[in-house]
Order: sequence, then structure tokens, then C-alpha cells
Amino acid sequence: MKVSIAPRRRASAGYRSRLNREQSRLSMLAIPIISVLLGSMVTTLPIITTQAILPPLGLMIFLSWRLLRPGFWPMWSGLPLGLFDDIFSGSPFGSAALIWSLMMIALELIDSRAVWRDYLQDWLVAAIIIALSIVGGWFFLGLSGAKPHLETLAPQIILSIFCYPLIVRLVSRLDSWRLAT
Repeated sequence: MKVSIAPRRRASAGYRSRLNREQSRLSMLAIPIISVLLGSMVTTLPIITTQAILPPLGLMIFLSWRLLRPGFWPMWSGLPLGLFDDIFSGSPFGSAALIWSLMMIALELIDSRAVWRDYLQDWLVAAIIIALSIVGGWFFLGLSGAKPHLETLAPQIILSIFCYPLIVRLVSRLDSWRLAT
């Protein structure tokens, strides 16, 4: 009986092993930052409404990255990304930077005190932070001279809270793509 052993196939020049390799440092850092910046720039799209109903997508993407990957963002990251959001959202300059920085401090406190976290707890934390940030933005608009009505914020807060799971799904897809590149 003749046993033939097939020769090993040689790896072609275009094939690289996916095991035990380093990811691109640029994509590891750039994908989360660019996704937050693009989320902040969505407010420049020509969407015409009678009241503010568009969720703060930059904040929601930033919050999703923070809750999905707790150690990824440094504490100071809310400041520059919040300033970028202020430029595109039309809010008083520095208001989102302050709100996002306070959000990072609050999330660090929650993470240091929490024993475990699950999806519903993350959604509850995100809902509270989103609602407080929208009301905080309303407060800063009131300080700048504009007098918006508080009851006009309710649809924006509700829509933002219910859109949060979609944003988390988008961020988790971006994260898996980021880790695969």
C-alpha cells in the first residue's frame, strides 16, 4: 500500500497570517476618534425641523466607545472632542467640552464603584448622561442669551435614549473592524 504525503502548500505572496500579528497602530487610534468627529459633524447636514430633535450623535458615539472599551479613552479626551463638537453644533464654545469632561469623571466614578455591569445598566447610565448633557446644553444656551423652552427638549431626549442601542451596535461593529485591521 502506497501512502502519498502531499507537499505543504506554500503561502502565496499576498497571503498573511491573521494569527499572532500586530494591528495597525494608526487604525487602532484613528477609527474611534474619526467616528466621534463624524458623529459631531452630522449636525451640519441640512435637516430642517421646527425644534431640536436630532440626537447628539457625537456625544452618543463617544459615550458608546467609553462604555464598550472602558480603558480606551484617557480622562482628558472629553475636552478636545467636546471642543470639536462645540464648533459644529453651534453651542456656546466650551459647553460641550465641560459636559463631556464631567461625563468622563462621572463614568470613572461609576466604574470604580461598580462590581459588575451589564447591558441594561450601561443603557441606564447612558440615558441619564444623555439627558443630563442635553439639559446642560440647554442651560448653557440660556446663559448665552437664548431662551429655549425646556419642554422642547423632551422629544430629543427620548429619541436619543431609544437610538442609543443602535449607536452601540454601530460602535461595536466599528470596534470589531478596528481590531481586524
